[in-house]
Amino acid sequence: MFELSLLCPHDRVEPVSDALEALDALSVSVEDADAQTDAEQALFGEPGMPAPQNGWQNSRVSALYSSDSLAREALAVLQVQDFFADCDVLALQELPEQDWVRLTQSQFSPVEITPEFWIVPTWHVPPTQARIVIRLDPGLAFGTGTHPTTRMCLRWIAQQALLGQVLDYGCGSGILAIAAAKHGAMEVDAVDLDDAAVQSTLLNAQANQVRLHAGLPPIASGLYQTVLANILATPLKVLAPLLWSHVVPGGSLVLAGILERQADELKDAYAPFCKLEVSDAEDSWILMTARR
Repeated sequence: MFELSLLCPHDRVEPVSDALEALDALSVSVEDADAQTDAEQALFGEPGMPAPQNGWQNSRVSALYSSDSLAREALAVLQVQDFFADCDVLALQELPEQDWVRLTQSQFSPVEITPEFWIVPTWHVPPTQARIVIRLDPGLAFGTGTHPTTRMCLRWIAQQALLGQVLDYGCGSGILAIAAAKHGAMEVDAVDLDDAAVQSTLLNAQANQVRLHAGLPPIASGLYQTVLANILATPLKVLAPLLWSHVVPGGSLVLAGILERQADELKDAYAPFCKLEVSDAEDSWILMTARR
């Protein structure tokens, strides 16, 4: 495998990337060339806020080719194009053979929720102190236990003596629904607008040997002792009357995907129904709960 690496200013990244793909690159990736330097600038804004800028000032564009000759031919074609102006060649080098599956797996380690409750990828052995384990590998749907919003929801679940009937609204990978089932929930319904998420939840539930119902939102009916929703602030505000309508008297509403600065917005949105309180916080994210 051979890698051709180029340094491109912001306005050249798209045409160069498109050209590399047209020139039979096996893959094309773009990285911030100024990362980890004093020139590094933020590209993505916080949820609900506009991006500071549309692209990095300087980008490293890398293309993989199966042979040195193909990479050199692609470079020769690129260098005579007008859009290649102001771009520089950083390197054309052979990459060592690697076990890419093992390399990818090495990036995901077991996640501790509590000393006795862990999220463990299938290629790892669970820690000896783990009493409750969810086996979960990274997939197409959100929720592997690594994001603060997911960890806070999982911690909340682990601390409850009684979950009763549970609704996981916006289930993603199904991690919260599975956690509820493993912590003694009587019945669990998991819903999502994305068919891929529903299928992911069903497969993960089967792999973890728990029983739950998963489907599109119409399967959520009646009242639940616990209603969980780990989404984002804007849809949570829109869903306020729906989510609250599913909470049984004496039951709990648990909301995540909320930044600390959005707490008052959520309190105002839910004020006609309940009094939301901040129950947990981690890395600028918060968990908000209410009891009916």
